[in-house]
Amino acid sequence: MAQDALLKVFENFDRLREPERVRAWVFRIARNACLMKRRKSVFAPLNEMSLDEILPHGRRQVADWSELPDRQILQAELKRSLDRAIGELPESYKSVMLLRDIEELSTEDTAEILDLTTDVVKTRLHRARLAVRQKLDEALRSK
Repeated sequence: MAQDALLKVFENFDRLREPERVRAWVFRIARNACLMKRRKSVFAPLNEMSLDEILPHGRRQVADWSELPDRQILQAELKRSLDRAIGELPESYKSVMLLRDIEELSTEDTAEILDLTTDVVKTRLHRARLAVRQKLDEALRSK
């Protein structure tokens, strides 16, 4: 269907009246191509029903599939590994990483809180990130 729609777009591109609305025009062509294909299909239902007719009142929510269970498990495992890697850092690196990457403070604010120069904060943050990256690499390769 996508190929058919794109072919129709290229065949009819000279008929486009409003170039700034090309996106809507392409979607309309794709929608119409899908509707025409559906009308000709032997599998298309004879009549359409709305969700209001099918679902009981108040049950019109659609499941959220953005976070699939396997992805949630992998994310949780990665978070545990990351927490463990940060926890194993020397205190001087850990405090900088927590303030900069977890609390999202600026380099200047982190330097002021820890009574360090901004250059020292940048150096420690870089070294902390390298150490965490190495520990995560080791953890992920061992699984």
